[in-house]
Amino acid sequence: MAKVGEMIESKFLKKEDVGGERGMLVTIAEVKQANVAMQGADPEMKWTLSFQELDKPMVLNSTNIHSCAKACASDETDDWAGKKIVIYEDPNVAFGGKLVGGIRVRAQRIQAAPVVPQRKPVQEKPLPGGFDQMDSDVPFINIGRGISGHAI
Repeated sequence: MAKVGEMIESKFLKKEDVGGERGMLVTIAEVKQANVAMQGADPEMKWTLSFQELDKPMVLNSTNIHSCAKACASDETDDWAGKKIVIYEDPNVAFGGKLVGGIRVRAQRIQAAPVVPQRKPVQEKPLPGGFDQMDSDVPFINIGRGISGHAI
């Protein structure tokens, strides 16, 4: 069965649209003001983000405006277009004193390069009998097995 939030249509992104707490990586297409008022009501202009990957824009609150500026490394919104951010559902968003959940913004996580373990150099031990090096002129002869693999 569908949840109530999934049944209500909206022309703006809702928390149910963003892939849960894991979120989704999106590319900012545009920052602009839009009328978010209900049809027939007085206009209510809010800042929104549009994304290349999604049809609906996201209405920005002050928390998400600051988070987006940090994620995009610029407080100039003209710099945000083309930047990748993660939008996700945060169940700890409060409204009217109640936890209702909402959409939050964060920077894309950059995966660190894999750590390659440093190998300690192997110290060669001198060969028994005072031989420090093998004589390279002596051919190697396998005397333990014959051609068929059977012991000789």
